[in-house]
Amino acid sequence: MRRLARSIPAVRPRPAIAALLAAGALGVVAGCGSNDSSTSPATGASTSAASTAASTAAPTTAEAPASTTPAAGGSSQSVTDYAAYVGGSGKADAGKSPVYVGWVNQEGGQQTIGAAATDGADLAVQAVNDMYGGIDGHPLKLKKCFIKSAEEEGTSCAQKLGNDPDVKLVVMGGVAIGIQAFYSSIDKPVITGVAVTPVDGAQKNATVLFGDATHVLGPFGTYARDVLGAKTAALVYPNISGITDGAAALQKGLQDAGITVKRVGYSQGQTDLIGPLTAAGAQNADIVIPYSDASGCVNQAKALKQLGITDNKKIVSAPLCLNPTVSEGLGGDYPIWTYAIASSLYGDPTDPGMKPYMALTEKYKVKTAPDPWVIVSFGTMLTAAKILNQVGPDKATTAAIVDAAHSFKGPVALGAPSLQCGKDPKAPAICNDQTQFFTYNGKNDFKKAAPWSRPPS
Repeated sequence: MRRLARSIPAVRPRPAIAALLAAGALGVVAGCGSNDSSTSPATGASTSAASTAASTAAPTTAEAPASTTPAAGGSSQSVTDYAAYVGGSGKADAGKSPVYVGWVNQEGGQQTIGAAATDGADLAVQAVNDMYGGIDGHPLKLKKCFIKSAEEEGTSCAQKLGNDPDVKLVVMGGVAIGIQAFYSSIDKPVITGVAVTPVDGAQKNATVLFGDATHVLGPFGTYARDVLGAKTAALVYPNISGITDGAAALQKGLQDAGITVKRVGYSQGQTDLIGPLTAAGAQNADIVIPYSDASGCVNQAKALKQLGITDNKKIVSAPLCLNPTVSEGLGGDYPIWTYAIASSLYGDPTDPGMKPYMALTEKYKVKTAPDPWVIVSFGTMLTAAKILNQVGPDKATTAAIVDAAHSFKGPVALGAPSLQCGKDPKAPAICNDQTQFFTYNGKNDFKKAAPWSRPPS
């Protein structure tokens, strides 16, 4: 069998830490913010009109996949039987015509988001063809297009795949460059794992299975309220593009949980963060959220230690700080905090869905298996195959695929236990707003702090 053994460019994270990093991309979404220091009173939790309106839509529910509900872990479900999930078994029939799916990823240039994402897509296709019956017996094949560095490459990929009559749908890896141009030039269905920008979520022909920053940061409020019993929160972040959007989403989630938030932004490049943390009331807050890209994490961690704030259960962040450069800056380890993740964690013993994934990647000798983008893209491509089997290759129109994808209620392979596409009418493609939490104790030791959690309601 063919080996899927590409190596990850640049520095390769440790296995458990690597599996957290895909969620890091969720914090770096496009857009600018102008937020500065502010104090916000708590607001009562309520069900939004958007959620209510979304729940009244009644698309056909896709059949439930094989899954396991752990005894401990609330309503958390994991996909454990990939053949039942995809809807077939055995080898695809090489005598039948292939079913083609487009694959787009940002790789090969200086700015790479999910360099190994293609490995996960390739693994899913090979497993579908070898063991899960292909697409109604037809072999599944990918037609790939990569975006390196230019916006116009998004247009080129859209035209290449959109004008190809054999391509039924497009599956997306980690893409930021050219994403607006891509969607402006294609009307075929697109299925994405992690949306790096808000552009994907706004598209009616797209389905985002794992979520984006605006939607998966809300559960911080649920964790703060239900696990920590928090009443007050300190939120500190640099005023840079993308991070300010995430900070606003964090603030809303905390406020919706009835928590009073002191939100303090500081100038990009500021190194002494004692002032911002003090202004946010970090010494006395029940939960402290240092939110930054990797460039600011070392200074945040050092300032917290200087202030004597070391409780790793109440210091909670997105996994942007789980970066090798941060470890180097802190003497060889990552900030000992609690982190959120919107996909499975490689090696997580509490997740029944991780065992079959690890067995499969060992069988095919996928060296990049722990990489978060491999996990996400594998789950995304496997779900695309499931949807194509449900619709049928001969009836796979854009409308049929989009309807089936938006009707899928989960659980998603290596992702959230349930989905609700279109819950937010402003982002009809977003299907997940859940996150789970892991407390890091140092030396690559993660412990689950909270199961899959939704935003406060």
